Amino acid sequence: MDGMIEKKATTEPAGLSERPQEAGGDKSAGGPPPQRYSAKRKLRVVSRLLRGGPLELLARELNVTAARLSEWRDRALLAAEAALKERTGDDRDDEITRLKGKVGEMTMETELLREKIARLETGAPLARRRARR
Repeated sequence: MDGMIEKKATTEPAGLSERPQEAGGDKSAGGPPPQRYSAKRKLRVVSRLLRGGPLELLARELNVTAARLSEWRDRALLAAEAALKERTGDDRDDEITRLKGKVGEMTMETELLREKIARLETGAPLARRRARR
C-alpha cells in the first residue's frame, strides 16, 4: 500500500457529507442541538424557509424542532412588519408636540380660572395670606 491512499467507506447518503458545517453537516441526526443560534444564523434559516425550503427537512438538517423553526419564522415576520410600519418623523410631529403643550397650558389655565370663580362666588379667600411679622 505504498503511495496509495486508502479511502474510508461511509454509510452517509450522497450529498450529506458535503453540507456546510453551519447547516449541521458535521453532526449526526441524533446528536444534541447546539446551545445557541446567533441572530444571523436564525435569519439565514428563516430566509431559506421563506424561499420555500421544506420545514421538516430543514428541521432534520439543523437538528431543531419544526416548532422552533416555525417560531423563528413567525417572529421574523412580525419584526419585519413592525419595521415596515414605522414612519419617519416630519415637520408635523414638531408642530403636534408644540400644540399639545399649548392645549395642556390652556387646560390648566382654564381649571385655575374656574376654581377662582368658584371661590369668589362662595366668598372664600383666593389664597391664604402670610402672617406679617
